Amino acid sequence: MSNNSNSGLGLSRRRLFGLGGGAAATLAVGASAASATTNTTGGTTHLPPRGGLRPRTADEAWAALRAGNDRFVRGDLRHPHQSVERREDLADGQDPFATVLACADSRVPPEIVFDQGLGDLFTVRSAGEVLDDAVIGSIEYAVEHLHTPLVLVLGHSGCGAVQAAVDLVHNGAELHDSISYLAHSIEAGVLRTPRVGSDAEYLRACVEEQARSAARTLRERSAIVRHLVDGSGVRVVSGVYDLETGRVDRL
Repeated sequence: MSNNSNSGLGLSRRRLFGLGGGAAATLAVGASAASATTNTTGGTTHLPPRGGLRPRTADEAWAALRAGNDRFVRGDLRHPHQSVERREDLADGQDPFATVLACADSRVPPEIVFDQGLGDLFTVRSAGEVLDDAVIGSIEYAVEHLHTPLVLVLGHSGCGAVQAAVDLVHNGAELHDSISYLAHSIEAGVLRTPRVGSDAEYLRACVEEQARSAARTLRERSAIVRHLVDGSGVRVVSGVYDLETGRVDRL
């Protein structure tokens, strides 16, 4: 199945993922026109990769995310790609430049954290970045059919799902229903993390381990992701968002 093509795609599947004929070329031109502005606050100029075109490599995608996060931290938001014209351009297709697997926490919306807009990121969210078939399938779709060159697994400080796993492992907490599934899915990472420092420092270490573990497990469980990493330049990386500073640190 090829991206933005009618071949082999049923109508319901095209509607689900926002595919449309010729969308990639249209969006690349639209992104260039919409984002070809510079920001010189503080004497530092942030230029979009490749003169404003959609980032096409993992390095370019990370540079765009990092620049957007810098703006977010400074409070110098550009709010790109949020116009009526952008919305209308995207009605026939999508061409995101990165896939972000983030925690479902309401304080960590990737489009805001990275100062991006409509159609820029293919976002998948799961509490504690827990991987299941739906999450993995969504990421596979993004890298194989939308050709996003970068997958970022994004944990965050003070993660409640990771804290639940810590309580399960060390405090014998009783968890019920599907929350128990989340905690048990993170349990192995907690067990691998040395229990040193304060409780807050230990939680931070567990959050980092969970983000790394999810990135590693994604490559192990998905033959599609593994093939594209090995042969097509796709990169899977992990990072942690700090709730207080707004900063994303790549691990």
